[in-house]
Amino acid sequence: MTEDRIRILDADWSKDQADLIAVRTRVFVEEQKVPPELEIDGIDPQCHHAKAVDDGMRVIGTGRLLPDGHIGRLCVLPDYRGQGVGDRLLLHLIERARQQGLKEVLLHAQVSALAFYERRGFESFSDRFMEAGIEHQSMRLRLK
Repeated sequence: MTEDRIRILDADWSKDQADLIAVRTRVFVEEQKVPPELEIDGIDPQCHHAKAVDDGMRVIGTGRLLPDGHIGRLCVLPDYRGQGVGDRLLLHLIERARQQGLKEVLLHAQVSALAFYERRGFESFSDRFMEAGIEHQSMRLRLK
């Protein structure tokens, strides 16, 4: 799939939540075995959401930016990984944080994804810890 066939858009939680939850459930709950009650945490209505859509407008990836500058729930369906979709979602959320005047963004990266975030300038600032049964590390990116 070429990059021009996938678009990154702002999502409206009140309209898009079923599609966003479906992608997150597929990746986090089914694939990574995160308990559903941890995945759907009640914070979503307060967040800025982004979605990746294919040329048929099917949601294939998502991520969110919390009001305090934390990026989370970044995920892409398996068939679309390795095509830059996650990177484009991350850049979209970083740009939204800049537009909101935030000085930095933070995230809890799965250890298996540290290099992904480091390529975009994120730096680790904590010891590793377990979250939802998966090893994570806190990371930050200072915004200019």
